[in-house]
Amino acid sequence: MRKGQNPVKQLQTVSKPQRVTVAVLNHIPFLDGFYAQMLDVLQLSLSTLRQNAGLDFDLLVYDNGSCKQARDFLLAEYEKGNIQSLILSDRNMGKGGAWNVMLQAAPGEIIAYADNDVFYHPGWLRESVKVLETYPNVGMVTSRPFHTKPELYSADLDWARKTPEASVERGFFIDRDWMREFWLSVGRSEEEIALDQAVEDVRLTYKGLVTYCGASHWQFLAWKKVLQEFLPIDLSRPLGQVLKLDEMINQQGYLRLMTAQPFTMNLSNSVALPSNEPTRPAAQPRTRKRLADFPVVKSPLMRLYNAIFKLYYDDKKR
Repeated sequence: MRKGQNPVKQLQTVSKPQRVTVAVLNHIPFLDGFYAQMLDVLQLSLSTLRQNAGLDFDLLVYDNGSCKQARDFLLAEYEKGNIQSLILSDRNMGKGGAWNVMLQAAPGEIIAYADNDVFYHPGWLRESVKVLETYPNVGMVTSRPFHTKPELYSADLDWARKTPEASVERGFFIDRDWMREFWLSVGRSEEEIALDQAVEDVRLTYKGLVTYCGASHWQFLAWKKVLQEFLPIDLSRPLGQVLKLDEMINQQGYLRLMTAQPFTMNLSNSVALPSNEPTRPAAQPRTRKRLADFPVVKSPLMRLYNAIFKLYYDDKKR
């Protein structure tokens, strides 16, 4: 039987969330091998996220079945008030499964999503929100320029052709050192980078604000109401369906844009920022494949790699 009255019922006001929710997905299963520096990467990422936003926000972190050290760090950050909402999963639900929870749980009308290995430069959130609010019908804004597949930003070009106030330019506008920095961070070879450097940029200008065509799901801003059109993510092919989000947003006619300046950087699994200095002269594209590049060799090697990783990962969980 209830005794007395719940005092909460007498409250006249409650706390309201910030307009922007920054939502970070974390997965660090153990702290050696590939993941040896990942706790340091996460700490650096969250630190630069907070220091360099330039706007108020609430921080939501979804932990996707990480090791105890990573969870303890996040719990300590939550207790300090550095994280407003912390969701701990006891297993890895995959990126799509995590999105189904965190992107719907985020209370802000704007969601700024990021993986756990992003380095943030000053003004990253402020300048990205500016793009989101200036351009109409935006689906995603990524906070740095680089090249993405043209078929994933066809809606940008369709919109620009129909909009007298918008202009489209093709040329070499993005600093190639910025481009090289990004591709090195995600493990691209010098040969691949050299090919990318020869691709023209597609630049948009609308109401005086310059952007570039394309976006990416490793870091983006979006209106929550837009993302809800594509949730929940189909989990039958978790990684494939995450990539499908880019396609669906474009197919529905939403713009996928990138800021004109690089406000974010992919750290991958190291706290060392990549150098812009070439490690060797840019090579010409290979005319002959390595043996490991042939599908008949590459496929079983990748299966073996995945099997070894799974065995090691499962052993770490015991």
